[in-house]
Order: sequence, then structure tokens, then C-alpha cells
Amino acid sequence: MLAVKEIKFSAEALKKVDEIIARYPEGRQKSALLPLLHLAQEEFGWCSTETMDYVASFLDINPIEVYEVASFYTMFHLKPSGKYVLEVCRTGPCCLVGAEKIIDHLEKKLGVKEGEVTPDGLFSFKGVECLAACGYGPVLQIGPEYTFYENLTVAGVDELITQLKNKN
Repeated sequence: MLAVKEIKFSAEALKKVDEIIARYPEGRQKSALLPLLHLAQEEFGWCSTETMDYVASFLDINPIEVYEVASFYTMFHLKPSGKYVLEVCRTGPCCLVGAEKIIDHLEKKLGVKEGEVTPDGLFSFKGVECLAACGYGPVLQIGPEYTFYENLTVAGVDELITQLKNKN
């Protein structure tokens, strides 16, 4: 049986929660949702249902309100992800200049399907909606820092992956 990790912020994170919520006027605590989701993902690695329920409890809102926000923004991971998350723009302009080729190459190069994590835990990738660089596609951003790369080629992707592997 797998051990379930308790979803509870560290003392340091709890201080940040209080600071974040205090930024907003009484009755408007829901405005703290995005920064709290970022904090939760940083603390727990991804936004599980239990994590989102936990965030909702701080803001006195319904869990569905957290799920709606977390599932809308691609920066929140709703399942475990690699240390580096490669996000490829998959909208029309980027696809016209090779984004689908980049996604196919990532699948082969990393040996995992979109949304899966490599066995070493370093990488996962996903197609995302517009990254707002339509004239510079294909475009990719790499989290958790969200470094942005434009005019991608297969060789350029290979070089990025090598650089990231060498960091570890």
C-alpha cells in the first residue's frame, strides 16, 4: 500500500499564506487564489485534488472554484510532472511552422507520451494554448522558471534537453 503524504503547508509556507491573503480586502480573499495555487504547487510539486481542497479551505470557497482555475491555466500541473516541464505552443500559427513536429520529436526523444514523466523524473511535456509569440514559432517554454524559446528546431530542442540534463 502506498503511503499518502499529508497535505499541509510548512511553517514558512503558512506565513506566506497569511501574507498573501492579507493583501486583499475582507470579503475578497478569493483574489489570493492564483498566488496560493503557485505556493501550493511549489510546496507539493503539483496540484492534486487534495491540494486544491486544502487551498479552498484557506479562502473559504468551494473546491470546484479552485479546480476551475487550476484546470484553466497550463502553469498548474494537475498530475505529477517532471522537474522540467516543456510546454509547446500548439495553436495554429505555431503548428503551421512545425510545432507538431516538435511535439512528435519530444515524445520520441524523451520516450514518454504527452503528460507523462520520464523515468528519471527530469522531464514531462505538454502542448499548450497560445504562448503569445505567433511570429516566432514554434515556441516552447520550460518551467518551473518558464524560460521562453522561439523559432525552435528539432536540433534546438535536443540541445535544450542536453543542457537541462547537464544541470543535474
